[in-house]
Amino acid sequence: MSASLVHVPLPPSQAASADAVERQLRGRMPLGSVGRLGVAFSGGVDSGLLLALAVRALGADRVLAVIGVSPSLARDELHGARDVAAAIGAPVVEVATHEGDHPMYRANGPDRCFFCKDELFTRISDEVAGAHGLVAVAYGENADDARRPDRPGARAATNHDVLRPLADAGLTKADVRSLARALGLPNADKPAAPCLASRIPHFSEVDPAKLAQVEAAEQGLRALGFADCRVRHHGDVARVELPDGELARAMEPELRSAIHAVGLQAGFRFVAVDVAGIQSGAFTLPLVRLGDG
Repeated sequence: MSASLVHVPLPPSQAASADAVERQLRGRMPLGSVGRLGVAFSGGVDSGLLLALAVRALGADRVLAVIGVSPSLARDELHGARDVAAAIGAPVVEVATHEGDHPMYRANGPDRCFFCKDELFTRISDEVAGAHGLVAVAYGENADDARRPDRPGARAATNHDVLRPLADAGLTKADVRSLARALGLPNADKPAAPCLASRIPHFSEVDPAKLAQVEAAEQGLRALGFADCRVRHHGDVARVELPDGELARAMEPELRSAIHAVGLQAGFRFVAVDVAGIQSGAFTLPLVRLGDG
């Protein structure tokens, strides 16, 4: 797949949304100006669409995908992000982030994501912007994310003057996926993949050993054919979340034994499959809603 995928003509229903984002980007980065736009890039569909629209609006030579690399990013996700950026035709720089050095990140309160995003945007400002001529940075918050109470990373973006063109243009998650499909992006139907730290219950310390256990278990589940999965870390217990449609398959005797073996190999003593299926914001939303009440 080549960079030409971002230049395909869009149907009218998608073209208006794409134009809204591209106008914002061109307005922030006039074509006569010197400088580049940095896109905080995870390889997911939101940041992937933003990166593709930035390349359409500004040209690949004026866009840089920035990937933050740390123990909370699964290696499979890093490889996937590189592949998506290559398909779009955008250059990539990888920057090591050290959120794990921050005691408030390790403490793992409901605001953990703030410290992670703050670290990423600080590293971009300190290590990437000057070296690569960035005059602005954007990230892939969409309009649905902007309405959720469990997104403390948005506060870090505001503090660092990071742009959020998808949300500002009113694009929902469904809009993002529709546009990504229309553009032929390889990650258009990629399941959401929050960072590995999101699998650890709040107020249980985040450390590299737990993150490695979660990564190993989820990698093992994907090898069994469960493309969308979460492994929540409850000490000795791995709580496996799967899409509703996969729960019956997971209980087939051979697969059930294989899932159990994956958990044991990752270092857990017990493995449980959660009958509630995949739950976005499973740890954070109850605490945030309780605080609002």
